[in-house]
This record gives sequence, C-alpha cells and structure tokens, in this order.
Amino acid sequence: MTKWHPDASALSRPVYLSLADQVQRAITQGQLAVGDQLPTHRQLADELGISVQTVSRAYEELIRRGLISGETGRGTFIRAAQTEVDPPYIPQRTDEVIDLSILKPVCEPLHVEAMRQALVELSASLPPAVVLSFRPNTLFARHRATAVSWLRHCGVETTAANVTLTNGATAGMTIALMAAAPPGSTVVTEEVGHHTLLPLASYLGIKLRGVAIDEEGIRPDALDAACRDGTAKALFVMPNPINATATHMGETRRAEIARLAQRHNLSIVENDPLGPLLSDRRPPLAALAPERTLYVTSFTKTVMPGLRTGYLVVPDRLLAAVTNRHLVTNWIATPIVAEIATRWVESGFAMEMVEWQRKALHRRHALAAEILKGIPHRSHPEGLHLWLPLGEGRPEATFVSHARHQGVALAPGSAFAIGPGTRPDALRVSIGSTTEAELHAGLRVIVNLLNSDPEPVLLAI
Repeated sequence: MTKWHPDASALSRPVYLSLADQVQRAITQGQLAVGDQLPTHRQLADELGISVQTVSRAYEELIRRGLISGETGRGTFIRAAQTEVDPPYIPQRTDEVIDLSILKPVCEPLHVEAMRQALVELSASLPPAVVLSFRPNTLFARHRATAVSWLRHCGVETTAANVTLTNGATAGMTIALMAAAPPGSTVVTEEVGHHTLLPLASYLGIKLRGVAIDEEGIRPDALDAACRDGTAKALFVMPNPINATATHMGETRRAEIARLAQRHNLSIVENDPLGPLLSDRRPPLAALAPERTLYVTSFTKTVMPGLRTGYLVVPDRLLAAVTNRHLVTNWIATPIVAEIATRWVESGFAMEMVEWQRKALHRRHALAAEILKGIPHRSHPEGLHLWLPLGEGRPEATFVSHARHQGVALAPGSAFAIGPGTRPDALRVSIGSTTEAELHAGLRVIVNLLNSDPEPVLLAI
C-alpha cells in the first residue's frame, strides 16, 4: 500500500473532484508511482471523514482520466502513463452538453443549403475526370490555377506549379512536416502550440522542442537559443490567432522570425487555417521567406467544416519531396470536394462565406466581451476562440471538471503544451461551435465558476 495520503483539509467542493485532483497531482509530482496501490474505498472514506460514495466517484473520475485501474480481488492501482494523447475536445457531443471545446466556425442552415445546391449543380455538370482520373497533374491543373487567386487573398504570391491540393490543413501539415523534417530530426515550435503536433511528431519519428512565447507568439531570443546547437531542421508556427493562445504576430516579429530561420537554415511550416478571414492580415512568413516556407491553408475554418480541402504552397527545393509524400499518404486530394471548392472560389461564393463568417464572429466576440467584462482573456474579433488564463489557485483540471459537471465542455490549456515543463493553467473557449444562446449560457457558467471562492468542505462521517 502506498505511503502517500490525501490531505483532508485541502478538499473542496465537489469533494470527489477535489480528491481526484489530489491523486492526479501526486502522480504528476512523483509521490505516487505506477503500480502503487491506493486504499480501499472504505479505508479512504474513514481516513478523510467522507462518504464511501464520494470516494467511489473520485476513483471513477480517475479511471475516466486513465490514471488508475481496479483489479477484482486485488485492489486499485496507479496505471502506466498513456501512450496516446487525449484530444482537447469531447469526442462526442450530447444534447445535455454545451460544447465550447471543439474549434469550429459559426454555422447555420445556410451552410447546409449551400452544400446541397452545390451537389445538385455538380450532378448536372460533373467533369468525367473528377471520377475517372488517377493523375493529379492532369486532374488539378485548373484547380491549382484557381488556388493561386485564392492564395493572394491570404497574402501569398505563388505559381500553380508550387501548389499542392490537400484534404485540409491536417493533411497539409503532415505532408509538409514529412518533407521538411526527416525522422530523428528536431522541429521547434511554440511551447503552447497545435494539439495534434505532439502525437503527429511521435508517429513520424520527429523530436519537438517547445520555444517560449509572449503576447505576439514565439519569441525571437528563445528561438535563436533553441537553434544554436544546430540540431533543429524546421520551425512549425501559427502566427495568426488560430493558435491556442489567440496571439497575432506583428509584422516586425514576423520579419525577425524569418531572418532567424534563414540564419539557422530552418524550413518553416506555416499553418494558417484562417486564410483570408482576418481583415487586419499581416504578411505571412511565406511572403517574407518564400524560399524555405511551406504554407498550409484550408476552407474548413472559414467557409464550411465539410469542405475538407486546402492548399499547400511549396518552395521549389521541396517540390519533389512533397509530391512523393503526398502520393504515399493520400495519392490525391478528394476530387469531388476540390471541385466544389474551386467552383466556389471562381464564382466568388467562397469569399462571400468568409465575409459572412467574419461578421458572425464579430457578433460572438462582442457577446463574449460583454459577459467576460473585467476577466482577463485574449481574443481576436475574427478568431474562432478565446484564451482564458485561470490564474493562481485555480487548477485547470479541477476547473474543467467543474464546468463539465455543470454541462459545459471546455478545452484545457495543457492539451496544447509542448514539453513536460509547460503548464498553461488556462482554457481555450470556442465561440463558434454552438448557438449564440448556448454560448451565452456556457460563458455565464465560466464567469460564475471564476467568481466563486472554493467553499470549505463540511466533513461528515
């Protein structure tokens, strides 16, 4: 049996969550190790002066978090650490939950109707190559030319030959990383970054190195220091406020980052799913260092979630590498989806939807600013979320659990931490993932929790 014991005086309501958090902290701090046995439900209840049911709920919560396991006839034990990273969002939404955890644009019935109409038109004028061709160069010649015009809205000047069509930003960043960073190499990135980057790097055999950030994103001095040993091969960066902390990198900072990438001979993977959405768009790194930047953008965050297609702009020296890696991972982007995106860009409808989204996000952010008045947070009026630091004395896991208990799902800041030493203790709150009424209700829950002092537990036998 372990020698570690919870502190009854530190318990707060809900008691079961507070107890679960104490056990989790003990595991994180090394006071509990894999294989250690926890007390029985009755033993711990007697020791802490709480009910057996409360201990049972705490153990159930720890099982849900993947931290302990119960073995019939033997007891409850600390589990080995998970090898897979949990996503920051809840995997399945139910009617009882206000889901502010997943990053989505604002969507209304007009989006569904637009896709229905596009499919009707496509059925009447479907190019045979869309369903018959295996050759990307032949199939996507027109699409690449159209992509060049769309990319100008993103601040990127390129040629059709340098554009690869992808199945969205995730596919684009995967291909880009495979081309820019061979297995065993090191990629530097924001210390609070993209939540899929850690598992993706693991699958690709790439080492990640988190770099300190400030209110503009990645810090030049920290980037310079991280690259001095010469092992870093690429920089993965999100300079626009799609990054978790909602920072928007200034022009001067972008120029500094580009110069450092050139000095240290880094390839740059610039992930920009917001594309042309920002009205105060600043020059992308792809415009400042085009010879080394792989620029990723897509339509899912700006036009429609189901329009899962995008563009990867590739410098000449990496064209062959990107082509080969795209072939072995995807072969080609899904032709029917790419055809719809191209038609919408050509007709101007895609940009109309971007402008619609921009206005919808302005309304949502105005609502959030009113409800969160006086509460420090970071946001951009055309971003899809806000970043809310919790401050001292408010453990992130406890806050997320409390909100979930009140029917609101939130993304914990720790899900975006690159490296074991980074502990944001913050929330990423999506503002586009649900209705305005639900957003209002969910934000009120957050405010109420922030304004509530931890209540001492009334211990009872």
